[in-house]
Amino acid sequence: MRVGVLTGGGDCPGLNAVLRAVTRKGISVYEHGILGFRSGWQGPVEDLTTPLTLDRVEEILNRGGTILGSSRTNPYKIDDGIARLKETIAQHRVDALIAIGGEDTLGVAEQLTHDGVPVVGVPKTIDNDLDATDYTFGFDTAVHIATEAIDRLRTTAESHHRALVVEVMGRHAGWIALHSGLAGGANVILVPEQEFSVEKVVEWVEQRFERQYAPIIVVAEGAVPEGGMERLVTGEKDAFGHVRLGGVGTWLADEISKRTGKESRAVVLGHTQRGGTPTAYDRVLATRFGLHAIDAVTDGDFGKMVALRGTDIIRVPLSEATASLKTVPLERYAEAEVLFG
Repeated sequence: MRVGVLTGGGDCPGLNAVLRAVTRKGISVYEHGILGFRSGWQGPVEDLTTPLTLDRVEEILNRGGTILGSSRTNPYKIDDGIARLKETIAQHRVDALIAIGGEDTLGVAEQLTHDGVPVVGVPKTIDNDLDATDYTFGFDTAVHIATEAIDRLRTTAESHHRALVVEVMGRHAGWIALHSGLAGGANVILVPEQEFSVEKVVEWVEQRFERQYAPIIVVAEGAVPEGGMERLVTGEKDAFGHVRLGGVGTWLADEISKRTGKESRAVVLGHTQRGGTPTAYDRVLATRFGLHAIDAVTDGDFGKMVALRGTDIIRVPLSEATASLKTVPLERYAEAEVLFG
């Protein structure tokens, strides 16, 4: 059997661990041939390939990013994209695909199953917003990076008696903000799931200053003030219809300065949350996903995504995994809110 594999969407720590697991078990146990498609869905559309061998994946477990490269290509938005994709697969005698990605990449995978392409999905996103799986790999690393940044920023905030607003990733789901904010002892956490009152944020900030401490505010890039709108870096949309969010941290820091008279600064962590060495948890989870994905391919169980439920890896329909985003429940946010101020 010849198996194609690709990594799509934003990169994140743990992708190489999946590729390593798929390749090692695919070759050593099942005697499959493994073909990598470069640059996400652009690979099978434009015939961009590279063989994955045991030697090729020998030293990649601890590497961030992806040795295959990635992109936000949507073959359904390209003229003859699906026809070209199928032609490439046929030309290389690929029997099945493993698609590693988030909601957009796996949304394409789900559509392709209806168009006769055998696909198995692996959930990847630092946002942890894919439904049908308890956790996605990349999330734990992103939270660790954000938490370390908060710890470091706290010391400089205290030294200068200023408020610091830390903007983390999270377009529609505030999992990174919630977990890193709790782990870092943030005094305010703002998430996309709950509109926030600037007046209340200022009140919490002033409470903190009154106790002679510097406030730390963690805000997800998609968080929105009451009656306001998302802050955009640009109105331009990508192939999946997404605009680039960002700027809420700087805007909020300015509002805090104006309303309190205290010095306030914003720090945007941005792509630092995606980069670098994956945590041990993400390496293990990504490896397990890869091992189970190649099992699903071998079993001919297509149209499925491997998922984490408790401590077990199970298979769920791709349609279930991409039907809706997993957002932060308001009761989880209410738990954290007790610690604000």
